Amino acid sequence: MFSLYSYFRSSSSYRVRIALHYKKIPFEYKPVHLLKEGGEQHLPSYKEINPAEEVPTLVTPDKKTLSQSMAIICYLEDIKPLPALFPKDPYLKALTLQICEMINSGIQPIQNLKVLQALGNQFHLDREGQLSWARQWITKGFLAIEKILKTHAKTFSLGDSLTAADLFLVPQIYNARRFQVDLSPFPTITQIEKNCLSLPAFQKAHPDNQPDTPKT
Repeated sequence: MFSLYSYFRSSSSYRVRIALHYKKIPFEYKPVHLLKEGGEQHLPSYKEINPAEEVPTLVTPDKKTLSQSMAIICYLEDIKPLPALFPKDPYLKALTLQICEMINSGIQPIQNLKVLQALGNQFHLDREGQLSWARQWITKGFLAIEKILKTHAKTFSLGDSLTAADLFLVPQIYNARRFQVDLSPFPTITQIEKNCLSLPAFQKAHPDNQPDTPKT
């Protein structure tokens, strides 16, 4: 069986959880608390599994490890092609990857835990300043994504079939809500979120429904 090292609130882990549930691939959930005692991702035992000290990490049944959500999702697509997360059409596949990378490279890394901690510890930015920083970059990215989706979206980001773009978009919307981003300028994005959250894979993968989700 696969093992997934994950943190309930990690948007990168959330993406992989959706993919695993959508493809109905059984896995064991291994919680890694990113804040407890300075962060369990920094423990020597976890660094042996993932030298980057991040989540998610996927361990295959034959004990091979993979990290980075895009790499993991591409791997899952290769080992279990159906239901597909990448369109066969070359342009739509490239557009799927474009939206994924707009989030994966252009939004999420700028507002992730490491950056916010550095803003506080090294540059003495208070919590409200950190939230303002995160809101700025999420909003900027969503403005671009909303414009693209207005042209291509139907039920989901790129038509009526779920793609990896949706797996990256919905967790980033979760982050946006955490950081109190005004989502009113993004009706296409929020409608896609609503449609996705009606699916069992998204419900099972949601941060509120994980083994390490706080009970209060």
